[in-house]
Amino acid sequence: MSKNLTKRLIIFCSILLTVLLLVACGDNNGNASNGDEAGNNSSENNSKNNSNNNDDNESDELVTISMMLNLHTPEVPNDTIPDALEEKLNVRLDIDWVPDNNYAEKLNTAFATGTLPEVFSVGFNQLDQFREAIVDDQFWEIGPYLDQFENLSKLKEPILENTKIEGKLYGIYQGRPLSRQGIIYRKDWADNLDLEAPTTTEEFFEMARAFTEEDPNGSGKDDTIGLTDRGDLEYGAFKTIASWFGTPNYWGEKDGELLPEFMFPEYIETMKFVKELRDNGFMNKDFPVTSKDDQQAMFKNGTAGIYVGSMADVVSIRNDAIELNPDVVYDVHNNVKGPNGEFNVWAIPGFGSLFLFPKSSVETEEKLLQILGFFDHLMTPEISNLIYWGFEGEHYDMVDGQAQPIEDKDKIDRDVRPFFALEIGEPETSGRYVGYHAYDAKEKAEELILDNENYLVHDPTVTLESETYIRDGERLQEIINDATYNFMLGEIDEDEFNKEVEKWREQGGDKIIEEYNESK
Repeated sequence: MSKNLTKRLIIFCSILLTVLLLVACGDNNGNASNGDEAGNNSSENNSKNNSNNNDDNESDELVTISMMLNLHTPEVPNDTIPDALEEKLNVRLDIDWVPDNNYAEKLNTAFATGTLPEVFSVGFNQLDQFREAIVDDQFWEIGPYLDQFENLSKLKEPILENTKIEGKLYGIYQGRPLSRQGIIYRKDWADNLDLEAPTTTEEFFEMARAFTEEDPNGSGKDDTIGLTDRGDLEYGAFKTIASWFGTPNYWGEKDGELLPEFMFPEYIETMKFVKELRDNGFMNKDFPVTSKDDQQAMFKNGTAGIYVGSMADVVSIRNDAIELNPDVVYDVHNNVKGPNGEFNVWAIPGFGSLFLFPKSSVETEEKLLQILGFFDHLMTPEISNLIYWGFEGEHYDMVDGQAQPIEDKDKIDRDVRPFFALEIGEPETSGRYVGYHAYDAKEKAEELILDNENYLVHDPTVTLESETYIRDGERLQEIINDATYNFMLGEIDEDEFNKEVEKWREQGGDKIIEEYNESK
């Protein structure tokens, strides 16, 4: 063997020996490290395997629920409430927050493209557009399952009846007072003019006149009007005033036949009443094109003295108004009798919206039961208070057994308020705290909202069916809305209004009347 070859073999063997020593040391060091962290032998591997198995098991037990919810605040909420819900209820929530003004459009798009989430809410006024799909078995019927759940089974039967389609229950309702409608008015103005809250439509008219003509704010100027209204025949002033006059709620019965409200003489009398208020300048003359924000602005800034709508709005209205005038005083009132000497007020069906469960997304009965279990937990006092009030001491305090929100409205909006959209049932059925109201007018408003339940006028067509109404009702209603506004603006007379009613009948209205009466 040559010297060069021998030299190369020696070098190679030295390198190989060094590598083997390094590998052996690395193994020993690694085992020592593992032994320090997880014990002798293979305990680290066992620990890792057990940990991974636990994670997998926990993940398997979590229920992921996708939902689309209406957002009524400027920004998507933070994770304060969702994190708590996920921890307490062992769920993962996949929430698509959709701004309120875009919700209907996005919901319709998702429905049309087959991309609905597992849960979404639909307002009672939107329910008809899903009726055909519901009847076509595209949504889960949940009625047979409710008795399996302690809390969902407490939902009020009369309200559940109002949500049924062809006698079957498909949705979980968010309870709402049957009627919040009434008057908010400037109590300081009324005191200045020695006026009491109006108890009749005549006294209401007189208050509107006095607030316009008798300098209620003492400015010495012609700078006030009586009533402020907006372009909304439903939640503006018109429908509530119509109730006072004895007008049916959307539909009424005459000689055993269901007919729409605008075919009753009381509807005509209401239009004449509002027209007279406008003609005399006792209300804002441009009310058909006035937005809700502008309507409320006139009330808050002291231009107008009467607001007809939700009495519960008195808090938010006052909070804004006192920034402009710290001395402003509001009061609320509900009982205004019409020409027939009776007080009536129109009612909603007792729910604001329904949660529906499409079969295209909720593919199995097992998943449906998991989702219903989640909603059942939402009706426990602990969770219902969490999603409505937040955390005690952080978002609200208890006063005399009632919840009083903190003054930081922005924090409430960031953390809590959006989750009102998850509320199920009502305080009587869920155990949710009622609110503490330091403001007397708000406390009175809540009392009058309950008092309204003694005078309700219900819509008899809530559970009835009309395919023509579903298809053409919105378009046909525009004929009546336009005619109603034009009458009150003085652009058409009663004969011309009746011609518009005939147009409504000819273009499908008679078919709606027929179908509703057949489904009684």
